[in-house]
Amino acid sequence: MALQVVVGAGPVGQGLARLLAERGERVRLVSRRGAGPEHPGIERIGADAGNQERLAGLAEGAVALYNCVNPPYHRWPTDWPPIAAALLAVAERTEAVLATTGNLYGYGPVLGPITEAAPLRPYGHKGEVRARMWQDALAAHEAGRVRVTEVRGSDYLGAGAQTLVTRLVVPKVLAGRPAYVPADLDAPHSWTYVGDVARTLVAVAADERAWGRPWHVPSQPPVSIRALAARLAELAGAPAPRLGTMPPALLWLGGVFDPTVRELRETAYQFRRPFVLDSSAATATFGIEPTGLDTALRETAGLAAPAAPR
Repeated sequence: MALQVVVGAGPVGQGLARLLAERGERVRLVSRRGAGPEHPGIERIGADAGNQERLAGLAEGAVALYNCVNPPYHRWPTDWPPIAAALLAVAERTEAVLATTGNLYGYGPVLGPITEAAPLRPYGHKGEVRARMWQDALAAHEAGRVRVTEVRGSDYLGAGAQTLVTRLVVPKVLAGRPAYVPADLDAPHSWTYVGDVARTLVAVAADERAWGRPWHVPSQPPVSIRALAARLAELAGAPAPRLGTMPPALLWLGGVFDPTVRELRETAYQFRRPFVLDSSAATATFGIEPTGLDTALRETAGLAAPAAPR
């Protein structure tokens, strides 16, 4: 059994830890509070991801180090740099492959489907943080100091996912109440299942073909928010959704009082027009097929337990 160290116990980190443990790996799940699923193959450790010496001790002998950390939205500019630097330094010191859970913010607004070849042109400080993290990791990789890769998904569906839709749409649809979203309700939008993020992380960490470049998580064809809500209502036996578009001014007003809502202003472009992820490269290279939309929606809504690791 090889030692695999997962840092971060959010939806992706916990799903990844379960997946690795079910495959017979020895898993060390590190988070600030020592949280995580109870499993005989998972050792839960409480530690600060920015503490390089502590993390290096926990990762000694590991074959892979997975970055599944996700600081609060409004603290990315202050919290991410020391954490990213520590993880990169630990990967270099222990010779573990560093596989990072990324996102699409670094690309900024893109016309047409987003591929891994799209240049990093971030719009706003969150995108700048993510772009800099990858650029620093790639520079270290190209210098021969470390082996790195990154997986990038669109807005998450699945147990524990915290996105604009899971917060503003899903609970209202299930309750039969109107939902108002700062978005074009009919624009095609890509959705990524958290279980598929975990599967892709495992694949890229173990395959040297994956190192030194990013990969998009295999995701189902894009679906509009309106269509997504309608299918959710059908699966849950809820009334037909009543959706409305939230005016931009209302989003700005909400941000005055809520720092998380304030951060949504910066990424509003993702929901005001088509936002489509091209994930064909990972499917072609690793044979990963995306989980069906119905499975992802049932899990998101709590209508079914998380899909079994595979």
